[in-house]
Amino acid sequence: MKFVATIEARMGSTRLPGKVLAKTQDQPMLALMIERLRFVTALDDIVVATTINAADDAIAELAGVLGVACWRGSEDDVLQRVLDAARSAHADVIVELTGDCPLIDPEIVGHVIQGYSSGGADYVSNVLKRSYPIGMDTQVFATDVLADVARRTTDPVDREHVSLYIYRHPELYSLRNVVAAATEYRPELRLTLDTREDLAVIREVFAALRPRATDFRLADIIAFLDSRPEIAAINATVAHRYV
Repeated sequence: MKFVATIEARMGSTRLPGKVLAKTQDQPMLALMIERLRFVTALDDIVVATTINAADDAIAELAGVLGVACWRGSEDDVLQRVLDAARSAHADVIVELTGDCPLIDPEIVGHVIQGYSSGGADYVSNVLKRSYPIGMDTQVFATDVLADVARRTTDPVDREHVSLYIYRHPELYSLRNVVAAATEYRPELRLTLDTREDLAVIREVFAALRPRATDFRLADIIAFLDSRPEIAAINATVAHRYV
């Protein structure tokens, strides 16, 4: 089976426009996320799934510079965009990620892939019941499963939130959740990129950890933020947006 990471990315974020190309250490956040995903040995390919909007030309250009495939599709029908991106890369299995997770831990992505590869589930993720920090979100399912979803629903909410239909219909698809180890059980911690406060925290983390190792782990992030509670406090009160 060919495992392909699809990264949903666009410039038109409501709360922080252009966030995926915001920089730290002279690198765009999307580039740093891709840098980290390249440490996931179970991944066969990475494809950026962006939109046909002119504003997203910059994302497509960055993908080209990084040597990563890019698929462009509808801004609103994200489900179809991801499905077409996966098909363009001949993916058997989609590892669905969003561009607001630049601190994604390659080891955690690998754990979720392993959970899928062990069999017995159509959909495996670490978000059905949150245990990892927000920003470690990884969802794995077959391309054929997403194609089945695309045939079943035209609901705009389902089409905007790629895998929503899958985990809201356990009578159709078997589900499995990957739970964090006790040392990484921090569901309240925000490591996602959605606001200026999030950006400030992420910049601090990269500045502290990336000079030592580009593949630093969640344990390193937690240790750093626990030692610098004033940094973790910057975005602690930001409300997370759920579907």
